[in-house]
Amino acid sequence: MEKKDVWTISSLLNWTVNYFKSKNIQSARLDAEVLLSHVLRQERIYLYVHFDEPMEQNELSKFREYVKKRAQHVPIAYIIGEREFMGLPFKVTKDTLIPRPDTEILVENVLNNVDKDKEIEIVDIGTGSGAIILSLLVNLPKAQGKTVDISSKAIEVAKENAVNLQVNDRCEFFVGDLFAPLNGNKFDLIVSNPPYIPQKDIATLEDDVKEYEPVSALTDGGDGLSYYRRLLSEGKAYIKENGFIALEIGIYQSEDVKQIAMDNGWKNIKIIKDYAGIDRVVLAWNVN
Repeated sequence: MEKKDVWTISSLLNWTVNYFKSKNIQSARLDAEVLLSHVLRQERIYLYVHFDEPMEQNELSKFREYVKKRAQHVPIAYIIGEREFMGLPFKVTKDTLIPRPDTEILVENVLNNVDKDKEIEIVDIGTGSGAIILSLLVNLPKAQGKTVDISSKAIEVAKENAVNLQVNDRCEFFVGDLFAPLNGNKFDLIVSNPPYIPQKDIATLEDDVKEYEPVSALTDGGDGLSYYRRLLSEGKAYIKENGFIALEIGIYQSEDVKQIAMDNGWKNIKIIKDYAGIDRVVLAWNVN
């Protein structure tokens, strides 16, 4: 960042946007605003109302650190340590996948298919930051949750988010492989956003993703379907009668996942599109 006697919010933003563009940052303006808002601990609208406000030296130093990291394509969420999901704040670290708007489609459709006044038991397989299960518990005050992740570091982040969202008294956390730690418990609902990107597609991802997010949370190392095979076969032993499973899926996977579900005896299978018109969620019921 060049030397300057006085940096205002406006001049700093303009310089940063141009710098980010030179580093091939696609959302240069948004990223600059989000980082500066975080430094100032203000909403983004503040930047426009106070555009001529001079920056303090300590603010400039912190912002300079953030800009350097973002120019290296470190994701915004990892720089500031948080990401909003379903209108709720979630801590994220390099040990957790960054929650995405696509996954909100999963949560919204679960909420559309459960009775909010009913006491239900939910398990989230591969929880990461806990975004799915904790959002559900916030919106389902009578629900109880269990959540599993193979990464103990991810589970620690999820626990912290549960405390911050004040649902830790309704959620239990387990480290392990899929259903292994659950000791034969049965649930009204199984939710999962498993690693579904085929290994061959990892190289095509944006640098922000493939260089920084945990690879084990992105791909199964194979065709992208191995976790669906396990979830839909092993999951039958953990689902109550009339319960259902809700899965986020990747592009072009809906028909394969639907067939896997049918092969394992799941019924009333629904495929739901995201806002871009891409098949994003599969719901399937355990009914006779």
